[in-house]
Amino acid sequence: QVHAQESGPGLVKPSQTLSLTCTVSGDSITTDYYYWTWIRLRPGKGLEWIGNIGYSGGTRFSPSLKSRTSISRDTSKNQFTLQLTSVTPEDTAVYYCARDYLGIGYFEVWGQGTQVTVSS
Repeated sequence: QVHAQESGPGLVKPSQTLSLTCTVSGDSITTDYYYWTWIRLRPGKGLEWIGNIGYSGGTRFSPSLKSRTSISRDTSKNQFTLQLTSVTPEDTAVYYCARDYLGIGYFEVWGQGTQVTVSS
């Protein structure tokens, strides 16, 4: 069974960089056809797709967040990491990592989510 678990600070100051790591167990993040994804849920809004890193290491980002987002991976630790720069209180959200089969929005594994608050 595949599990994903988010980790990182729960509080980030405005203008700083938000950094979250997803640790995966039960499968390799290099397994073919899977895209490892970051998604967030902001208060009063729907789920928002942030971006992903594919099994071959390629990345894709939401156009609205692309200028502030990077996703990287450490295959030796079976982890992938989100960095979101220049955060504002609008980035306060529950952040989820998930596995997307074929990169088409079929999210069949989810982490439990981690609350990140942006506040001074």
